[in-house]
Amino acid sequence: MDVHVRRAVTEGLRLRSVDVLTAQEDGTTLLEDSELLNRATTLGRVLFTQDKDFLSEGVERQQDNQPFAGIIYAHQLDVTIGQCVGDLEIISKAGEPEDLKNRIVYLPL
Repeated sequence: MDVHVRRAVTEGLRLRSVDVLTAQEDGTTLLEDSELLNRATTLGRVLFTQDKDFLSEGVERQQDNQPFAGIIYAHQLDVTIGQCVGDLEIISKAGEPEDLKNRIVYLPL
């Protein structure tokens, strides 16, 4: 989870037994977007964000064929907390992190 994600999303996912690691818990709140995406990739974790700057970072990496673990993006005004939790649960339980490698997924689904 990027630092911009509401705590309620993280807590909702954990109540549904989804493995979540926040930037705060990982001690990476001060990293630049590119560094945070590198960290997620190193850990083999898809990054969920509500910060549109990550979209540019992801597209640039796709164009340059630079691998990344994947980005899931939701604009704060386009999706409710409940939609985020539900969609992220589906994504996490219906597939593997490898399925999202080098991809950008937009919520709501």
